[in-house]
Amino acid sequence: MSVREKFDYELQSAQEQLITLSNMAVDALTKAVNALTDHDIDAALEVIEDDKEINQLEEEINDKVILLIAKQSPVATDLRRLIVIIKVATDMERVGDYAVNIAKETIRIGKEELLSPIHEIKQMHALATAMLRQVIEAFVEEDIVKAKEIAELDDQVDNLYGVVINKLMKSGAEHPDKLSQITQLAFICRYMERSADHATNIAEQLFYLVRGSHYDLNK
Repeated sequence: MSVREKFDYELQSAQEQLITLSNMAVDALTKAVNALTDHDIDAALEVIEDDKEINQLEEEINDKVILLIAKQSPVATDLRRLIVIIKVATDMERVGDYAVNIAKETIRIGKEELLSPIHEIKQMHALATAMLRQVIEAFVEEDIVKAKEIAELDDQVDNLYGVVINKLMKSGAEHPDKLSQITQLAFICRYMERSADHATNIAEQLFYLVRGSHYDLNK
């Protein structure tokens, strides 16, 4: 195997690990939200435990990429690709962290009946996970058209976030005894909104990979 062939093999391996990491993070987010709506404490605990695998995989990807940069001294597109892999892995690891945070809030809420904004929270989750899965596909296909669509979906998530926060504020006035849950649901909404932001971050990284320039898709 030539030096170039070995480099391509290791690069492909890192990209495949990144796809695995991404899918694990999105699945964790879904599992956390399902645990919330189902009052499933055991599932929430599993999300927290499984995050160790996501963290470990991110470390493996980072180590592999750093070693490739150190040993191969890549330039131009190859170097951009390696840098983007590290940045995307970091974004997806953060999504996994948000899933853990949602799971922890779920445990705090326990079996308590959820307030009405849960419908919008589920809508936020559906949009955020759609964005994350679409940006994974866009990354694999290097499709910047798909990547650009992510920003439009992010606006919808932001709008829903505003709606939910307003509803929670009203609920606080109407149900002062539910203040603890209201606070926890507000945190969950924030974690969902941030997960969508990370999808946009990844879309911007894809633009950098394909075009070699930085783009702000939130303009």
